[in-house]
Amino acid sequence: MSEVTNNGADTPTENSVSGQALKLNGLFAFKEGMSTVYNEQGEAVPVTVLRYEPWVISQIKTNDKDGYEAVQVACQPKKSKNSNLSEKGHLAKAGFENGAQYVKEMRQALPEGASLGSQVSIESLAKGDFVKITSKSKGKGFAGSVKRWGFAGGPASHGSHFHRRPGSSGNRTWPGRVMPGKKFPGQLGNETVTVRNVEVVEINTAENVLLVKGPVPGARNTLVKLVRE
Repeated sequence: MSEVTNNGADTPTENSVSGQALKLNGLFAFKEGMSTVYNEQGEAVPVTVLRYEPWVISQIKTNDKDGYEAVQVACQPKKSKNSNLSEKGHLAKAGFENGAQYVKEMRQALPEGASLGSQVSIESLAKGDFVKITSKSKGKGFAGSVKRWGFAGGPASHGSHFHRRPGSSGNRTWPGRVMPGKKFPGQLGNETVTVRNVEVVEINTAENVLLVKGPVPGARNTLVKLVRE
């Protein structure tokens, strides 16, 4: 089984990764960008390329001890100077000498043969599966109500003085305040977005790449969670 590598950083050794790669109910991958592939009918299919990097099981949560079942996984070892003692102690049994850049959790029934240090297989998902995708959308800073909420705005001419402004926002004497949830200018993007029923177009085990149909929220290198539906 291959080692977990990170440009020379301390990594789990082959001896620390026990058994065969496990298959979970989903995966974590990193967004690379979009491309186009052609299906058997010769139709062009827009896809998002997701880069899979080796994830190692760092903790197994059970109903008796934690109140629910889940598998915690870790990826990309940190340098020693960037890791604290609690990180090192927590990940030591998984084969990490230091902390990890990413420590995530997959809630599911415990897979058979799961043990600390086992590597998660990219074949946890297969071609044709439909998954639920969760990732962080691009942050676009402070935006007006027209861009943020799609308001139509006002007339462009004849001295209206109302073009891209949000318009009146108050109420009458009662309740005499602006109600919660009113659509105002503010932060646009940089929020967790979930897209359901996304088809897995291809799993390339040789290059550790997944192709999913359509766009995926977020910028390049955004961490994407895929869970089989």
